[in-house]
Amino acid sequence: MRFKLIIFDWDGTLVDSTQRIVDSMQQAAGEVGLPQVPDAAVQNIIGLGLPEALRTVWPAIDEPQLQTMTQVYARYFVADSQVAMGFFPGTPEFLEGLVERGYLLAVATGKSRRGLDRMLRDLKIGHRFAATRCADETRSKPHPLMLRELLSELNVAPDEALMVGDTTYDLDMANAAGMASVAMGHGAHDDQVLLACGPLAICHSIQELNDWIRING
Repeated sequence: MRFKLIIFDWDGTLVDSTQRIVDSMQQAAGEVGLPQVPDAAVQNIIGLGLPEALRTVWPAIDEPQLQTMTQVYARYFVADSQVAMGFFPGTPEFLEGLVERGYLLAVATGKSRRGLDRMLRDLKIGHRFAATRCADETRSKPHPLMLRELLSELNVAPDEALMVGDTTYDLDMANAAGMASVAMGHGAHDDQVLLACGPLAICHSIQELNDWIRING
C-alpha cells in the first residue's frame, strides 16, 4: 500500500451535511439578529472551526453574539433543523473495507469534540477510527497542526498519509503538512477551486473514492 493512514474530513466528505449546516446557520443568524447572507457565503466557510467560520461570515460579530450564535447554531444542527443528514451512500461499508485491508483511519474536522463524538456515537462508526482531531482542541484548518498531531499520535510519516476532504481548507492543510490529498466534489466547494489546490484526484462519490484508493492507495 502506498499509504498507511487515510485521514478524512467529516462534514461534506463522509457525511452529507452541507445543506443542514447552511440551514442551521441561517436559522440561527435570524434568531440571534445577525444580518442575512447568501447561502453560498455560509457554504464557503464549512470546514473551519465554528468561531473562525462565524467571524468570517459576520466580521463585525462581537463576543456575546459569538457565544449566543454558537449555542443557537448547535441547537438547530442537532435538533431543530428539518434538513435531513446522514452518511453519503456506501460510507460505512467503505470504511469497514479500508480497515479490513489494513489502513489506519482518522478524522480531522472543524466540528467541536462534543459534536463529533455525538455523531460518531449516533452513527455507530467511532470504532473504525484510530484517532480523531477537532477544531476546538487544536488549531482550525487550514493550519496543519491538526494533521501533525494525528501523524505524531499514530507514528506515521507525512508521505505515508492521505488527506481526503471536500474543501480548500482540507487540501491547503494537507499541503502545509507535506501530505498528499484527494478532493471530494460532492461537498461544500466546487471542482474548480478544489483542483487549484493540487489534489491527486477529485472524486464525486464514495464509490469513486474507493476505486481510486484500490488503484492508487
